[in-house]
Amino acid sequence: MKTEFSAEVRLTPAFHDLDPMDVVWHGHYLKYLELARCALLQSFDYDYPQMRDSGYAWPVVDMRTKYVRPARYGQALVVRAELLEYEHRLRIGYEVRDAASGEVLTRATSVQVAVDLASGEMCFVSPPVLLQRLGKVP
Repeated sequence: MKTEFSAEVRLTPAFHDLDPMDVVWHGHYLKYLELARCALLQSFDYDYPQMRDSGYAWPVVDMRTKYVRPARYGQALVVRAELLEYEHRLRIGYEVRDAASGEVLTRATSVQVAVDLASGEMCFVSPPVLLQRLGKVP
């Protein structure tokens, strides 16, 4: 994956992230993806508090995850988030890789949509504030 907007975070799974099979419990991947998503949003200066302050909430309405290989306790990971679509929604692609080998462990996508906080209505196009932050509108 390589797009115009991306960010990476590095992390190491903690002992409490493990399941009884001694691998990272699948639910913790959502936390790892959220950390990368926050880094991505910060990279174009539109994090969650700024979204709220601009009058929009951006709930995640769809999340798809494909586990390729398990992650283990103490394994250094690189979690990459890339903005794949922004015109009508935020669609973000993710890869979780082993930091040493570069081997892909997990791939995922998430979809967020803008909700106007004043009306509570879902927006069917991304609001101008997002496009401005991305440098797509003068």
